Amino acid sequence: MSEIYDVVIIGGGPGGYNCAIRAGQLGLKVACVEMRGTLGGTCLNVGCIPSKALLHASGLYAAAKTDFAGLGIKVGKLELDLTQMMAQKSDAVDGLTKGIEFLFKKNKVEYVKGRGKILGKGRVEVALAAGGTQVLETKNIVIATGSEPATLPGIEIDEERVVSNTGALSLKAVPKKLVLIGAGVIGLEMGSVWARLGSEVTVVEYLERILPPADAEVAKEAERTFKKQGLAFRLGTKVTGIEKTKTKLKVNIEPAKGGASDALDADVVIVAIGRKPYTEGLGLETVGGTTDKRGVVDVIDGHFKVADGVWAVGDCIHGPMLAHKAEDDGTAVAELIAGKAGHVDYNLVPSVVYTNPEIAWVGKNEEELKAAGVEYVKGKFPFMANSRARTNHETAGFVKILAEKGSDRILGAHMIGVGVGEIIAEICVAMEFGAASEDIARTSHAHPTLSEAVRQAAMGVEGWTMQM
Repeated sequence: MSEIYDVVIIGGGPGGYNCAIRAGQLGLKVACVEMRGTLGGTCLNVGCIPSKALLHASGLYAAAKTDFAGLGIKVGKLELDLTQMMAQKSDAVDGLTKGIEFLFKKNKVEYVKGRGKILGKGRVEVALAAGGTQVLETKNIVIATGSEPATLPGIEIDEERVVSNTGALSLKAVPKKLVLIGAGVIGLEMGSVWARLGSEVTVVEYLERILPPADAEVAKEAERTFKKQGLAFRLGTKVTGIEKTKTKLKVNIEPAKGGASDALDADVVIVAIGRKPYTEGLGLETVGGTTDKRGVVDVIDGHFKVADGVWAVGDCIHGPMLAHKAEDDGTAVAELIAGKAGHVDYNLVPSVVYTNPEIAWVGKNEEELKAAGVEYVKGKFPFMANSRARTNHETAGFVKILAEKGSDRILGAHMIGVGVGEIIAEICVAMEFGAASEDIARTSHAHPTLSEAVRQAAMGVEGWTMQM
């Protein structure tokens, strides 16, 4: 008789591996199926982690080129070693993927390399990477297959000259002219990397603004800052096609609302128009599961449950397509399967753009509150008036806190500035506990720190900001 698992997870990304590890910690018998050959999913292999490695390295390069002299640091001839920059990125990824394998062994999670498919209730077939197939019997199936880059009709991605975020992380040379399709999080991060390393970057966005999910005031400030860094924007513009010659690309564009066509020359084009769930061919129909037209798995409990004994997490289901959201989903499902409580509040999942300056937000923005008819009070504080930011010569941006009128309960926070990807966590904790802006305003913050800007913004909600 074949072995019966408590949980079989299809997908070894942030949602899948966190679900597997937590289930193992709770004493469940677990197998995790992953077809990539390495654990960590898109985030660790070709997404969050390698992009941050390049953002960090390119940021240091840019600082050495433009900022060091003003700080009294003289350097000799500055040279870019792109091969080594890519190697250190790969080293970081390799170390982290091996770390997940270690955690699997520690928590008795069986790692099955291959492509998983649901055969029916309690059965997962794996097309093994080593050849052949294996059927896993289980009490619960968790779908954690993540997402893949969305594509534009008529545009072929070859991952050499026309690339997705995957190819954008592995270019062999710095392109002289780079066209970036999409002014969302992934696009702006990749555009920042290559602009710092010397590319002439033009961003083409269908909408009339960058960063559609962000607070409009933050997005406007970000656009102004990125323009100063050399990025050019063609907003309200759509790409109608890409023509290839032996050495160049011609990107055909026209106004999104109609009008005269134009063209941009490029050496490389990055297509970064978002992501779509990776759920095709998964065998959902064998358990009565369905998806919407985008491939998002339908759940029957409003959260994770697809059918009796079948669950889904991460980018496969509704909610922000973020690695940390997937991690929380996976942990919650493992706990639900083990008979414990499990819940994730998607309104309290922070978003971060790791550009320079960083952009971060959590909760509702002003546009959403106005549309919902919610009365709110705003407190705002610029980093230009923050002592640490001034001494670091990193004064771009601000912190904005939105609180409910009357109750003072924090409804959202929106930031742009150096390090705000770390600072946003304070707001997340406060909102999890239902804090008022006054709770932050009356909490001591070390001086001088960037986090004081959060306290000052909170003070500003009731009009008693006490610094410049």
